[in-house]
Amino acid sequence: MGVNTWIHDTNLRIARSPVGRWFRLENSGHPRERKGSFFFTELRAGLATFFAMAYIISVNSTITSATGGTCVCPTDDLCNNDPEYLMCVQEIKRDIVTATAAIAALSTFCMGLFANLPIALAPGMGLNAYFAYTVVGLHGGGLVPYSVALTAVFVEGWVFLGLTLIGMRQWLARALPASIKLATGVGIGLYLALIGLTYSAGIGLVQGATDTPIELAGCSDPGDKLCTSSTKMRSPTMWVGIFCGGIFTAMLMMYRVKGAVIAGILLVSIISWPRNTPVTYFPYTDLGTSGFDFFKKVVTFHPIKHTLLAQKWNISGHGSQFGLAFITFLYVDILDTTGTMYSMARFAGTIDEKTQDFEGSAIAYMVDAISISIGALLGSPPVTAFVESGAGISEGGKTGLTSCMTGIAFFISVFFAPIFASIPPWATGCTLVIVGALMAKAAADINWRYYGDAIPAFLTIAIMPFTYSIAYGLIAGILSYIVLNGGAWIIEKASGGRIVPPNKDESDPWSWKVPGGFLPPWVKRAAGGKKDFWRPDEERAMSEEYGSFGSSQERVAAEKGQTAEPIVTKPL
Repeated sequence: MGVNTWIHDTNLRIARSPVGRWFRLENSGHPRERKGSFFFTELRAGLATFFAMAYIISVNSTITSATGGTCVCPTDDLCNNDPEYLMCVQEIKRDIVTATAAIAALSTFCMGLFANLPIALAPGMGLNAYFAYTVVGLHGGGLVPYSVALTAVFVEGWVFLGLTLIGMRQWLARALPASIKLATGVGIGLYLALIGLTYSAGIGLVQGATDTPIELAGCSDPGDKLCTSSTKMRSPTMWVGIFCGGIFTAMLMMYRVKGAVIAGILLVSIISWPRNTPVTYFPYTDLGTSGFDFFKKVVTFHPIKHTLLAQKWNISGHGSQFGLAFITFLYVDILDTTGTMYSMARFAGTIDEKTQDFEGSAIAYMVDAISISIGALLGSPPVTAFVESGAGISEGGKTGLTSCMTGIAFFISVFFAPIFASIPPWATGCTLVIVGALMAKAAADINWRYYGDAIPAFLTIAIMPFTYSIAYGLIAGILSYIVLNGGAWIIEKASGGRIVPPNKDESDPWSWKVPGGFLPPWVKRAAGGKKDFWRPDEERAMSEEYGSFGSSQERVAAEKGQTAEPIVTKPL
């Protein structure tokens, strides 16, 4: 028996098992099985997602620990020179490494198990920077102390849960105009590409500038973030990332080689681990030596000592600042997460074009909301859906098995944090660019013929990478859509229908009365007395009519009084 035959037979056996039916794998017989989903493909996709976002373990700990956490800085002038304070901050950083890996493991695994979506969750980039540098501030000099900020995040999670239960978040995603929804995926693709091109989580090809907002980088000195023209494009790590992480991965993808994304990330990481090379991730500096000492431990577990249950519930004296932080977390996170989840679900092909909702949306939003509060208990900034999920989806992930595999990998990383925290950003940078390119194809479906749809869509696409925020891109798109189309509607009504855009008939129709109504379907089923209210109506109807039959071939055979083997499709 060859390897391919064994893989095919194993895929088929698992698909026909209760596991395959739960995750709706192809050939499982589930009424809504997801075509092209196979067990080993899902596992490979889950690893691809993990490697693409493993940088969050080290990056989030670095950003969050800049606040000082629960450590007390003697004075602002002495924070960077006080040995006792710096040792405390080092402990905070190790705490956040464990907290990040733990909450990413729990939330992502639950997303896959209960919502059956290939979407990974972790403390969000951008949100963690806002948490660290604005709300808490460097060394705790911001709006509120670290403990109070964690309280705001905890409360935000429960408010999110309430909004999910009444259907607000699902309605928002479904009610967005078609052009905005399509543009969101494209904008996230560009946002992802920008992350991959910058220093914090990429190859360092672009940088902020003084005379222009952004410019070419690739500095010869890795520590120089504003290089001159004579030192641009001289970075050896950038070129390793481009050729070994970018071109190598893209070539493998062209030839449909399985595991192309993982192969590229691992290749660059292995090249970057030796110390005596120009592309080392561990240079002979204090920071590099500290990182290498941590890397050499390979297997270790650092218990959370300082940030666990660090909330401060007495917010007297911080009322207005607490409210400002809470409201900002709420609106940024709701737009960010909603837009990301919807775009990833569309990328994975789980969108219902009739209702404009995606499978498992209510549970997905509930998992996200509860994860925010649990993460706050561990000392983490807000948890959100990760656009790097696109790496696994592009690798073939279609079901929750992908997320379960990513969650298991994050759980393992709790104990192998020295290894996974040592994946350099230039190992994943080009992967994010490639995923961004795959997501950009949705731009072809945007209605560019009518300016009332085209301009808001373009603003959504452009503002996301330019402001480094998914939420601000959505705000720009939604507001411009309201102003342009609302203004045209007012002019039309005021003129008695005589003044209308010449090609208004080419606009995409929109109504706030989205199919399915405002309340989520499970609420309606529960109100109607359905004991199994969590099951979709169509799934219940199929189950009652055909019993255990699921696939279309089996249902046709059942109607004829025959039996039939399900169609067996081999993975490519």
